[in-house]
Amino acid sequence: MSWAFWLTTLIVVATPGTGAVYSISAGLSRGLRAALLAAFGCTLGVVPHMIAAITGLAALLNASAIAFSALKWAGVAYLIYLAYQTWRDRSDLAAVDASEPASFWEVIRTAVLINLLNPKLTIFFFAFLPQFVTGAGTATTLSMVWLSLAFMAVTFVVFAGYGIFAASVRDQVLRRPRVVTWLRGSFAGTYLLLAGRLAVQER
Repeated sequence: MSWAFWLTTLIVVATPGTGAVYSISAGLSRGLRAALLAAFGCTLGVVPHMIAAITGLAALLNASAIAFSALKWAGVAYLIYLAYQTWRDRSDLAAVDASEPASFWEVIRTAVLINLLNPKLTIFFFAFLPQFVTGAGTATTLSMVWLSLAFMAVTFVVFAGYGIFAASVRDQVLRRPRVVTWLRGSFAGTYLLLAGRLAVQER
């Protein structure tokens, strides 16, 4: 794998988006374990896009305006839902039990859906991976698989880093109720901005 692949992947993954925002939110609201789960869930959400790119489904998504729009608006609706849930949440963050199994499944489910309902990720895989693929026939497929796994590894490391940092300052944040309120509003606003950005994106 070339340095260009690693550099491009790092830039793409590290650029703040829904996955990064959710990992940070999970770290602040539930702590370290939830932050790592969020990063893991966001990484799992990449798998369907990887499969789509490898099997050629991304070409169909790119060619079909209806398919692209359906997935795009599902993603927009989900981001708006997250914004609403974040804004209306008035629970005491300090009282959240990060070891509660239901919380773990909720974090993973939300994280997976965040990346799953992002049609631009499939198009990105379709346009990005072939630039670095080597070989022909079966070798091409294997190359795309390895490149995809490398992309997922970087995704997990970067998102986990965001979450770990958020979890490390969690106690300081929780001691300041106004900061907690401001953060909730900021996260809700960010989800809305990301929903708006997705809504206006074209193929």
